[in-house]
Amino acid sequence: MLAPFVVTLSPYELGPDGVHRGLPSSTVSITIPEAESLEIGWPGRPGSRERFRAVVAGLHLDAAELRQVGGTRGVWLTLSPVGAGALLGVPASALAGDVADLADVAPAMADLPERLAACRSWPERRAVVESALLSERTQHTGGEELRATLAALSGAGRVQEAARRLGCSRRHLSGTVRRELGVTPKEYQRLLRFETARGGLVDAARAGTVSLAAVAAASGFADQAHFTREWRVMAGCTPTEWLRAEGLTA
Repeated sequence: MLAPFVVTLSPYELGPDGVHRGLPSSTVSITIPEAESLEIGWPGRPGSRERFRAVVAGLHLDAAELRQVGGTRGVWLTLSPVGAGALLGVPASALAGDVADLADVAPAMADLPERLAACRSWPERRAVVESALLSERTQHTGGEELRATLAALSGAGRVQEAARRLGCSRRHLSGTVRRELGVTPKEYQRLLRFETARGGLVDAARAGTVSLAAVAAASGFADQAHFTREWRVMAGCTPTEWLRAEGLTA
């Protein structure tokens, strides 16, 4: 019942004084620590650092920094844009490029950190989160149109081609995406390409065969230089630096 809306649902753990780089994303993410709150800031945005008991982040094209003093574990999940409307009751556009406390977005989920802390196993924690999401599920109007629009954008190289496949004007497509996601169609495609590259980097690193040129080609970048420039702009570091920070390469 949650499959169309929840993209990922997994445990996470940050070590002592853990810092995590929240990469650009085409989904809405929810981070729920079991103990201490998280400090989140946007490098390059003075005064943006805040503390949250549990945090919801919208689609964003630059990296955030999540910091936890003392280390913690918790649950991290991502929702599709359609899932944001169906499970949180707000369009993804309401959160675009920003973060908010989960209690402010979905008050009924405000006690999730405490409920998760009382669980003794991952299956228990997963069940608690799934139950909370199901209890909040609503009928999000426009979900089918948005799903079709995003599928067309993910399968087309150009926005005009996506509009042709949908049988609508480029202006109509752009209006739908901006209204529901808070980004332009090109920005959404840019996020998809970035995420494809991130997945390619992780797979290559785990296989011990990292080739930036190969990842760039497989992800739709013009060449390795284009890929590296784009990654630096969006992630705030080079692909190699990110892999090293994540412990995926020496």
